Amino acid sequence: MDLEDPQFFINRELSWLEFNQRVLEQAKDPAVPLLERLKFLAIVSSNLDEFFEVRVAGLKQVVQAGSQATGPDGLTAAQQLAAIAKRVRELVAGQYACWREEIQPQLADKGVRFHRYPDVDPAVRAHFDDYFEREVFPVLTPLAIDPAHPFPQLLNKSLNLIVELEGENLGTDLAVVQIPRILPRLLPFPGKRDGQDFIFLGNLVQAHVGRLFHGVKVRGAHMFRITRNSNLYVDEEEARNLLRAIEDELRKLNRGNAVRLEVQDAPEALTDRLCDIFSLDKEDVYRVDWPLNLVRLMPVATELDRPDLKYKRFTPVTVVGLGEEHDIFFHIRKGDILLHHPYDSFQTVLDFIGQAAEDPQVLAIKQTLYRTSSDSPLIPLLVQASRQGKQVVVAIELKARFDEAANIKWARQLREAGVDVVYGMAGLKTHAKMAMVVRKEYDGIRRYVHLGTGNYHPSTARLYTDLSYFTARPDITEDVANIFNTVTGVSQLPPPHKLLVAPWHLHKEILGLIDREIENARAGRPAGIYAKLNALVQEDIIAALYRASRAGVKVELLVRGICALRPGLPGVSENITVRSIVGRFLEHSRIYRFENAGDPRYFIGSADWMERNFFHRVEAVFPVDTPGTKAHVQEIIDTFRKDNVKTRILQPDGTYLPAPREGEAWDAQEEFLAEAARRRKRHAAEQS
Repeated sequence: MDLEDPQFFINRELSWLEFNQRVLEQAKDPAVPLLERLKFLAIVSSNLDEFFEVRVAGLKQVVQAGSQATGPDGLTAAQQLAAIAKRVRELVAGQYACWREEIQPQLADKGVRFHRYPDVDPAVRAHFDDYFEREVFPVLTPLAIDPAHPFPQLLNKSLNLIVELEGENLGTDLAVVQIPRILPRLLPFPGKRDGQDFIFLGNLVQAHVGRLFHGVKVRGAHMFRITRNSNLYVDEEEARNLLRAIEDELRKLNRGNAVRLEVQDAPEALTDRLCDIFSLDKEDVYRVDWPLNLVRLMPVATELDRPDLKYKRFTPVTVVGLGEEHDIFFHIRKGDILLHHPYDSFQTVLDFIGQAAEDPQVLAIKQTLYRTSSDSPLIPLLVQASRQGKQVVVAIELKARFDEAANIKWARQLREAGVDVVYGMAGLKTHAKMAMVVRKEYDGIRRYVHLGTGNYHPSTARLYTDLSYFTARPDITEDVANIFNTVTGVSQLPPPHKLLVAPWHLHKEILGLIDREIENARAGRPAGIYAKLNALVQEDIIAALYRASRAGVKVELLVRGICALRPGLPGVSENITVRSIVGRFLEHSRIYRFENAGDPRYFIGSADWMERNFFHRVEAVFPVDTPGTKAHVQEIIDTFRKDNVKTRILQPDGTYLPAPREGEAWDAQEEFLAEAARRRKRHAAEQS
């Protein structure tokens, strides 16, 4: 049997859209607090923006090149685009129905209201009229469209008005007005004490757009939004200065080819003219309801002070003995430490770097940075360490998608402080999450490392689930040191003692671990595979999992997002189950477990099972092999297995169904929160 037959693979783009459908289900779930539902609704739009900027843009380029090549699922790029357009329309229709019929009226009942400008009371309208004259009108620019005024190069994802005009000797009947990005998109009512009321800036400009066309009649003004290709194209072999080359590309992104046109209430003829202007087809047009861009609702969801409409706040656990007043290196020497974020505080990771920056016995700090926050406390700590004479090396990834500009800023700031900054290896993204501290101690030089599944990003560490691992074991710390030397220098990576490292060994090692489970099953020994991932698309790995299923190996997959494997196919994958959990926190940790004839092997790391992670990134996957840390990972796996609230189960046709509810409801993330609260309570009792 050909296990790479296209019928055995789900299209990755359609699988991603099913993930976004699961995000939308959270917005529709009445058990989720109302402002959290609004947040999920905004995330659906944000996800779609990135999907069109990157994935759809790439498919369009393939079509324009005339390629008829197919992916593992057998679909050409043109066929994928047609299927995407159909599925996205269904998704967007469901999204706006949720907003219009559920979230907006329920928020209004709770005192959070969104108004159309013409419908507000005259006194409030007068306030906004004055605001328009003072704050908005001076920064608006009408842009005529005629031979003397070519169509403006509208910014990617900017909100605009296409204005229809009529009058004598105009020379054109169209103009464009861009809604200024510098102004807030949501405007609160003045002096509201009994609730929160808002209008949209675009709606206000739309109502006053005639002020920009003195002596000309405005027949109509319609909102539209263009999404552009946001892929970076940098030849690293030819670029003499990678940082400047990426800066040059970033400046071009707002002028990339259009890939999507979103319109609100625009006549068909006008939409056709916009399509001609942007070289788009009708299938690239998405008609949406009010408001045009639901991402603009995110500040209300996250910043509004309404705890009654949000998830109950929680305080992450600070691991006993690892506060900033303690010697973190002492505790790491005692034994490996495993943390589960956000239930365990990310502050421990910051303390690790902070104490290293201040400790006079520390000689060097080496760290990778893929993404971090705009106000990251890590950067000042690394600067402080460098100014105190420590050797500080940071491998910062300039090509981290949509964080390129931020990383360029951090790279410059670190270099100015004397930090040795490298940009990784040509042709590879440095995605591994590693920090190493070199310390002089009474018995010689000792290395301490932190390895993680997530970024050094304090903000997302409160929103994403990830794992952190601290160790001073020489076999692991030597592997980490060798990876740093390979990334920063010109050496070849020596064979690792413990780590599985991409792009050199990881793919081969995972295939070998799967094959070992197949051998164990055939020999009658205990066999099984459990993998928690963000994405599973790599063809060789999927084919190997199919072989394992055919050999009788039970394969359990918890895949948050894209999954190209079809479970439950007779004779192919009947021993494979695929589940997905979308909930309060974004599941981001990666865990691999192999039964290994009754002596399970556990690995965690930064790599999904995708082509890019295996062959185009520097990734570090590391073993969890001390009794306490292995038991901790197994507890995490067992908790996920019990979930019957947020779990969705992948069907052979690529759709997802809720997990059957047998017995009491079990929400894995809520159970992790409850366990964290119990640990805090026990710790408080011990301290009293």
